[in-house]
Amino acid sequence: MEEIWKSVLAEIELEVSKAIFLTFLKSTQLLSLDGSTATISAPTFITAEYIEKRYHPLIKKVLDKKTGKNMSLVFVSQNKTPSQKKESSGPLFTKDVLTEAKNNSKPQRVRLDYTFETLAVSESNQLGYTAANTVASSPGTKYNPLLLYGTVGVGKTHLMHAVANKLLEEKHNATIIYLTTEEFTNEVVEAIRDKTTAQMRKKFRNADILLLDDIQFLSGKERVQEELFHTFNTLVDKQKQIILSSDRPPSEIKKIEARLASRFEGGLSVDIEPPDFELRTAILLIKSKKYGMELSLEEAKTIAEKVLDARALEGFLLKLTAQDPGKEISINFISKLLGKKDKSSIIRPDDVINSVCSFFNIKPTQLKGSKRNSFLVKPRHICMYLLKEDVGLTHVEIGNLLGGRDHTTVMYGVEKVAHQASTGEKIKEEIMFIKRKISDDFQQ
Repeated sequence: MEEIWKSVLAEIELEVSKAIFLTFLKSTQLLSLDGSTATISAPTFITAEYIEKRYHPLIKKVLDKKTGKNMSLVFVSQNKTPSQKKESSGPLFTKDVLTEAKNNSKPQRVRLDYTFETLAVSESNQLGYTAANTVASSPGTKYNPLLLYGTVGVGKTHLMHAVANKLLEEKHNATIIYLTTEEFTNEVVEAIRDKTTAQMRKKFRNADILLLDDIQFLSGKERVQEELFHTFNTLVDKQKQIILSSDRPPSEIKKIEARLASRFEGGLSVDIEPPDFELRTAILLIKSKKYGMELSLEEAKTIAEKVLDARALEGFLLKLTAQDPGKEISINFISKLLGKKDKSSIIRPDDVINSVCSFFNIKPTQLKGSKRNSFLVKPRHICMYLLKEDVGLTHVEIGNLLGGRDHTTVMYGVEKVAHQASTGEKIKEEIMFIKRKISDDFQQ
């Protein structure tokens, strides 16, 4: 195992920056290889979680190549933290929620830290919280399917995993499958290619609960929609629970078969709104404990006033931990760090979209729509560029926001505007004007 891990790290070192490798990856160890499950340790809980979030695909790719197997990765920490249970410094994902062992497929993980207890609740997500709790108490009998929709970072995925975790507490041998629509699409394509559709159907149709993220990406994928339709019917007939998430209500997802759209709307659809100030403060107080910090109410409020996006809140906590290890946290220190933060922490995607539409005198529905009129192409590309450069969204997230566009389309738009801005004064001035408008609106 030591030789395998040395070989894995040597290859990973070529893929990441020197600072990242030395800070996070060099100190990791391969503790065990149990069949197709690899247990990897990191010095601390935070490091283990960070590596799992950011480098799981890279580590898996290299380890799969070295072992010749389709590996499941389990991350553990060597030291206990206040957020961990007494009995272990163990895996972030237990074997009970790694369905590969049961289904002989790619691992479908459920986040053990995404529970109802770790979710802050206020008016903006109260209905979603209540509906998810109801589903967890009696899966398959009420609100089936449960569809949660809202913009990026409002807690849809947290609620989905919370249902799964509560079900696991009551039924340890439950078959739970969580995956994104992209992963489901890949499984369908691979099954068709390998002539293993029967095994794939058996896997999904024997689940106790199926959690499918980002169903807006089903748009236009007819064969995938057909497989999901039949899987949907089978699970509902068996009174097995289905939970879906989307960035928009079912009625606004285009190129979806009418029969499938009807199934989506047959349960309960819940709109989860962006967190208000009180909810952001509560999120900070809850999540800070996970990182071994004890924020005061005033410190949490200071951050919540400036950081508006739920995901950015956790990113700021991670930054706070990394920049001030072992030192006492103060409002002055937090204020200084907030002063250095990226615009992604304060500018919301909707701010960019609305400012671009206002400048070009078009509607957000036109910007996000499927039409490719010449007067829409430029605003769309500039919006993509600003969402990438100023907000820090990924190409997939941007495509998601702008009508479910493919990430390669977004990549092309961003690169095109970046090139034009480096060579042409007009588009550069337009971008600067839009940025000033976003800044002015935020200050108000």
